[in-house]
Amino acid sequence: MNAAEVELIDRCKNGDAAAHRQLYRTYSSLMFAVALRYSNGQHDAEDIIQEAWIKVFRYIKSFSENNSFEGWLRRIVVNTAITHYRRQKKHTYHVDIDEVHATPRDLAAFKEEEFTKKEIELAINNLPRGYATVFKMYVIDGYKHKEIGSILGIDENTSKSQLSRARKALQSALTEMARRAKSE
Repeated sequence: MNAAEVELIDRCKNGDAAAHRQLYRTYSSLMFAVALRYSNGQHDAEDIIQEAWIKVFRYIKSFSENNSFEGWLRRIVVNTAITHYRRQKKHTYHVDIDEVHATPRDLAAFKEEEFTKKEIELAINNLPRGYATVFKMYVIDGYKHKEIGSILGIDENTSKSQLSRARKALQSALTEMARRAKSE
C-alpha cells in the first residue's frame, strides 16, 4: 500500500466522513463488479454491495496495513454475496442438472470458436446457482476447494463435484451456443 492509501484508511478508521466518501468512490465500481459476478443481476448486486460497504465501515478499524486493502474489501463483498445467496436459497427450489458428457466433436468445436466475454458471462450466469458460485470462487477469484467448502458450509469434495459439473454444463452451453451461431 502506498502512503496515500494508508493515510486514507487511517482517516476512515478515525471516522472522517470525507475519507469514507473518497474510499467509496475509489473502490465502488470494482467491488460492484465483484458483487455482480456473485448475484442474479443488478438489483441483487446493489443489495450485496450496500451490505458490504456497511460492513467495511463498521470493521475498518480491524484492517491491518500489512494486508492488501483491495483483497480485504473483495473478501467482504464475496462473503456478503454468499450470505445473500444462502438467505435466498431458503426460498428457492434447486433443480440439479444431469451429468453432461462432452464428445470429441464438442471439444474440437471449441478450438475453432471464439466467444465474447459477454457470451461466457451469460453461460456462467445460466448455470444452476450452486455450480456458478463454486465456479466463480474457484476459477475467477482463486479460492481453493477447502476454502470454498468452509465459506459455503459444504464438504471439500462437494465443491470439487460442483466445479466439475459446472465445467461440463458450461461446456455444453457453449457448444450449443456455437452450434446455433453456425446454423444462423
